[in-house]
Amino acid sequence: MANYLAIDLGAESGRTILGSIENGKLALTETHRFPNHPVQLPDGLHWDILRLWTDIQAGIAASAALAPLASLALDTWGVDFALLDKNGALLGNPHHYRDTRTDGMLEEAFRRVPREQIFAQTGIQFMQINTLYQLLAMRIQKSPLLDAAQTFLTIPDLFNYWLSGKICCEFTNATTTQCFDPVRRAWALPLLEKLELPTRILPPVCEPGTALGSLRPEIAAKTGAGLIPVIAPACHDTGSAVVAVPADGKDFAWLSSGTWSIMGIEADAPCVDERALAYNFTNEGGVFGTWRLSKNIMGLWLVQECKREWGLSYDEITQLAAAATPFLAVVDPDAEIFLHPGDMPAKIQKFCAESGQSVPQTRGEIIRVALESLALKYRLVLERLETLTGKRLAPLHIIGGGIKNRLLNQLTADCLDRPIITGPVEATAIGNILMQAITIGHLSNLQEARALVRHSFEVETYQPGNRAGWDDAYQKLLKITQ
Repeated sequence: MANYLAIDLGAESGRTILGSIENGKLALTETHRFPNHPVQLPDGLHWDILRLWTDIQAGIAASAALAPLASLALDTWGVDFALLDKNGALLGNPHHYRDTRTDGMLEEAFRRVPREQIFAQTGIQFMQINTLYQLLAMRIQKSPLLDAAQTFLTIPDLFNYWLSGKICCEFTNATTTQCFDPVRRAWALPLLEKLELPTRILPPVCEPGTALGSLRPEIAAKTGAGLIPVIAPACHDTGSAVVAVPADGKDFAWLSSGTWSIMGIEADAPCVDERALAYNFTNEGGVFGTWRLSKNIMGLWLVQECKREWGLSYDEITQLAAAATPFLAVVDPDAEIFLHPGDMPAKIQKFCAESGQSVPQTRGEIIRVALESLALKYRLVLERLETLTGKRLAPLHIIGGGIKNRLLNQLTADCLDRPIITGPVEATAIGNILMQAITIGHLSNLQEARALVRHSFEVETYQPGNRAGWDDAYQKLLKITQ
């Protein structure tokens, strides 16, 4: 039996999960879970990066106390980054992607470099949270950190450096930055130079499945884990999650459901044509030469913020939504009004009022509008994926913690008018573990890894039910997103 440790950091919480492969099945044990809350400082919204580092070490120690570890690997969200000085010390606390410093940066970037040229060189969808616009904001605001920086690292690369001492940017996460050229498979230096952004700080890029080295001696001793290998899986959490899709075949679509919803396909090459640009799709790196042609959707962030505002549990607000009147209104989950934290119920009501629709009044009605709108946005993205690929994509696999919302699962099946398969919940941690097992040689390839997922975890199929009202609601979504 081999034991692998997955360190999985999400936008709402982090956890360490011990994965054990024995008798042809993968078993998971959560060893430590901790919150991940942003911190508001006078200069903006930041990640509490040192608290996360403390919890990572606590999770390693708790895991090592349970079983000897064969290796460990870490994954996180994309786009955010840290800067190091010439001595490898952290320069400032990394900003949170929801910080307002990137407001207006898309327009500023387009003023300097045409939108079409940025997409041709990066293949990434346009979102103001992207690393490219965070760096541009620092340049325009004359941040002294850019000039003082010696090294740029995305968030998982920072933790990998602290764990192993190795400086590099893992490929799947590097591609999320909109600073990477997917065709050349290298940093997009001409674009960055046009935007007057420093290129000297960019480190080498390593492939997913790279063994970075052993755990640093002081961390090995402190946690009791020993000098085990530190592996870069797919360090972007969606990249790891897609590894764990229990698919048997190629023409399927996947949806990673959580704070963000990300829907896409596994492609053999990036798609940077005019239609992908028009649809604002993204090309992010996958494992073993694949690409994730996909689109970010705001996801359960709207529900999470309502939950935080009201102080209720997920079960409570979902029950209220299930009992609420359907199809009162439709919102675009990706509208700019929903990006930043703060009074999400009022923002949903404001969007409905300003678009001339009925305004949801009760908590159940507000959540119902949010969930139905998510399902409708899934339909739009899936239809555009099928236009880009020229294929009917079936089945749709939904993975990640968002599948715990059974109401959203059923609404999605009804809206899409096709079956959906949900599971596993811990897809990101599972994919992380599978990449460790492949790197060490305990699994042969991606196909064998996905077969292990199918043998180890139950999935649930949702069949489409009542479709009354969905087509009319979809027309409303198309109207408000034009």
